[in-house]
Amino acid sequence: MGRGRKALTLEERVAKWLMELGLIRNFEVRAITPGGKLFQVWVKKSDDASEVLVTDVGFGVSQILPVIALCYYVPEGSVVLLEQPEIHLHPSVQAGLADVFIDAVKTRHIQLIVESHSEHLLRRLQRRIAEEGLHAEDTALYFCSSLGGESKLTTLELDIFGSIKNWPKDFFGDEFGEISAMQDAMLKRKKSAT
Repeated sequence: MGRGRKALTLEERVAKWLMELGLIRNFEVRAITPGGKLFQVWVKKSDDASEVLVTDVGFGVSQILPVIALCYYVPEGSVVLLEQPEIHLHPSVQAGLADVFIDAVKTRHIQLIVESHSEHLLRRLQRRIAEEGLHAEDTALYFCSSLGGESKLTTLELDIFGSIKNWPKDFFGDEFGEISAMQDAMLKRKKSAT
């Protein structure tokens, strides 16, 4: 935190990220009864939307809320394990989750161990490394495969530009092949229509 700047509370950080990810417009935690120890989270999805409980907003928000809260609640220096935190989130929020993780690691000095299948999250991490918002040496990526009925971990070699040198073949499918096949099909259809 910069000199003279007030540290954000947990509630403020969670609200900031939910808004930055485009999931909500307003976020407030309220005690259920005055002086009580049970709370409810109220949100507005947009300025003209009604205020509702977070449980009524959609599954994605309720899935990401505990992930963000955990990243900023655990004691500094903690190790946090997350399994597929991107589930039920649309692609842009999956990518934005990488920024949440980078910020939490930098500001809270925590270590995150994330198991994910999200190409969007990975691509954002790679982009941030290329932009120098994250250093490759502060990141470790592993690919788990099955070989003869046994799991095998392969360390992915990440360079300073965010590129993976030993990318597993067809891990995210054959993106170029899919685009090429689609373009060929489009050309054939257009040709047959004329």
